[in-house]
Amino acid sequence: MAATDTFWGLPDPGLKPEFYADVPTKRLFAWLVDTAIIALLCLLIIPFTAFTALFFLPLLYLVVGFVYRTITLASGSATPGMRLMAVEFRARDGQKFDLQLAALHTLGYSISVAMAPAQIVSVALMLTTARGQGLTDMVLGTVAINRASRAR
Repeated sequence: MAATDTFWGLPDPGLKPEFYADVPTKRLFAWLVDTAIIALLCLLIIPFTAFTALFFLPLLYLVVGFVYRTITLASGSATPGMRLMAVEFRARDGQKFDLQLAALHTLGYSISVAMAPAQIVSVALMLTTARGQGLTDMVLGTVAINRASRAR
């Protein structure tokens, strides 16, 4: 991504709306893909715990999901679902996520998912803000954008 269009170091949604076009919808589909992958990983782990993980399945899902999201966001600023949908996260300065920001974003996501009002606010923000930012994005100054074409 080029330097900056705004103070944030991110494309201005008024000048370059293509970076934000359909991102909330793509984030939904990416979330569905990632949720399925996390569930599959949990199913693969369960036999290795002599099936005792069934007794703490929500905790297992939470831990696997946290590790999965943090590692994938830190390694390319997108989860596999986001990569499939050609979406990626960027920090306030336009850079890709590092491990710390990936962990903070995942923590914020986990907290908002755990509390229905926070999740409702987050979805409403994604649908109404110019950059399509959720609650965690607003707090951290991050944004999900359409990935730039490699051909450019």
